[in-house]
Amino acid sequence: MIYKRQNKNKININPIQAGGILTKDARKTLIEWGDGYSVCDIWYSGKIDKIENPQIRKFINEDLPKFLGSDIARIIGGAREGICAIMHAVAKPGDIILVDENKHYTTILAAEKNGLKVVEVPNSGHPEYKIDVRDYEKLIKKHKPALILLTYPDGNYGNMPDAKKLGEIVIKYNIPYLLNAAYSAGRLPVDLIAINGDFIVASGHKSMAASEPIGVLGFRKKWKDTLFKKSFFYPDKEIEFLGHYQKGAPMMTLMASFPYVKKRVEEWEKQIEKARWFSAEMEKLGFKQLGEKPHNHDLLFFESPQLYKISQKHKEGRFFLYKELKKKGIYGIKPGLTKHFKLSTFAASKEELKKLLEVFKEILIK
Repeated sequence: MIYKRQNKNKININPIQAGGILTKDARKTLIEWGDGYSVCDIWYSGKIDKIENPQIRKFINEDLPKFLGSDIARIIGGAREGICAIMHAVAKPGDIILVDENKHYTTILAAEKNGLKVVEVPNSGHPEYKIDVRDYEKLIKKHKPALILLTYPDGNYGNMPDAKKLGEIVIKYNIPYLLNAAYSAGRLPVDLIAINGDFIVASGHKSMAASEPIGVLGFRKKWKDTLFKKSFFYPDKEIEFLGHYQKGAPMMTLMASFPYVKKRVEEWEKQIEKARWFSAEMEKLGFKQLGEKPHNHDLLFFESPQLYKISQKHKEGRFFLYKELKKKGIYGIKPGLTKHFKLSTFAASKEELKKLLEVFKEILIK
């Protein structure tokens, strides 16, 4: 039985999907390598990063570290899995970790799983919710954390904190520094070494045009022994990754899209320009963009009191906006949201965004 997607080939403004849309090559690759354990056709060593055909060895050991600005890279099941593995490797139960208030919820779940205490660096509150990385320093002195984490950008407001400045602060205290780049690596240039970071996690299915689940972990070589700690019972297996890395169709789509992804990060300034233009046009209609201004990411969060007011009287209630957009072939704003919502301009062309603006105008006029 074949299951069809309703939203395929529509205008996609969903922040968690916009950067993960497969390239044509990746779609063909998905079919070619869709069988279980397909990449293990020729697997003499028993290690995924040693496979030469397809060229997984080169991709993992050469291409990805260069792309991330790290010494070493590995393929994982998602950014959240990388965060959890790093916490387990560098901290022990009862330790304190320091994270930004805008963190992804899985940061907290990973800390819970590892028995860690979380201290948050507060954001600036409404309307920008900015993280001032200088606020980390006083909390470092107070709590002496085992790990520092920065979300770059966050998944609600698309704020881009100063990752390099935080690296300059953290290096003075010799504390490991983890950058959550789930919404950045693959959309814009990132460089772990340049920010004085220790670890970086990325999401293939959020930002690197790959099928789910797939993520990337990059780190400095000084952490190799820590992250590659071997099992006592199975000496060739690494504990933190449960003996193997993510593989199969998700990894092959990541590889297939990689040449395209490398090129598109070079166009990031155009993406920022498009997002800022769209935000300005939305504000002309009475919407209010929250988060940093001028904005530096494609993920945008809007307050929309006028749509909420309409929803109070509309026969579809709070689902009217989703249904109106659906009629026009536009997807990505969560069903039921009218008072506020987030979207991404990343995958949509300027012409498609103009269509979205016209739809909002029509709704407000009606």
